[in-house]
Amino acid sequence: MATQEPKKLPTVPETLLKRRKRINELKSKRTSEKQTAKKLRQKTRKDIFKRAEKYVREYRRAEKDEIRLKREAKRVGNYYVPAEAKLAFVIRIKGINGVSPRVKKILQLLRLRQINNGTFVKINKATVQMLRLVEPYIAWGYPNLKTVKELIYKRGFGKVDGKRIALTDNAIIEKSLGKLGIICMEDLIHEVYTVGPHFKEANNFLWTFKLSNPRGGFRKKTNHFVEGGDNGNREHFINNLVDTPTSVDVNCKCYTHVLEHSASRM
Repeated sequence: MATQEPKKLPTVPETLLKRRKRINELKSKRTSEKQTAKKLRQKTRKDIFKRAEKYVREYRRAEKDEIRLKREAKRVGNYYVPAEAKLAFVIRIKGINGVSPRVKKILQLLRLRQINNGTFVKINKATVQMLRLVEPYIAWGYPNLKTVKELIYKRGFGKVDGKRIALTDNAIIEKSLGKLGIICMEDLIHEVYTVGPHFKEANNFLWTFKLSNPRGGFRKKTNHFVEGGDNGNREHFINNLVDTPTSVDVNCKCYTHVLEHSASRM
């Protein structure tokens, strides 16, 4: 009777085989996740590009409509009165030592806790009354598209988990405001400039802008702008205040280093 040969034991331990299998499964899972994320990024980039094109067409159409309406009014001998501004940019220019608690509270509500802080404000009856009450301590006006873009692109910081985070990636915006349909810088700019339905959330996401003193200092903070001073409503001249030094007006000094390329344009 032939003796049965003993079964050969596996040359590789079972624990090592299980480990290899687990590693291979993880690798395949990571590869599939990377491919899915890559496709999603490509789709998002295309969507962002289309949105930016749509916004550019919208801005150009609005600008052409303004020019057309002005020309039509001039041709028939009338005056064209543009629509009232919906957006204001407010800069705090004075301290609050010895002022009433009401003024302090309003500046706190406007998020202007430090001198040279700036923020966007939606214009309505309530906010206009608030701005008038604190007018001796602020300079404000109506920013144009160029000013809004340059402030957000070059001075924009987001509030993420209570931290001040530089807006270096669209993913930061999408993570905080994606549920509102705001996924990129152009969406954020459009929402702020047009005072869209989610302006409050978009503006609260933006950290208060930290500006610097004007080159050469202020003229006279205690006087209103129309009296040769600095405080109060300066309407569209606010754009000169936060613009580059190359476009400074005779009666409006501009903030230095508000934009990164200010010095290079001098």
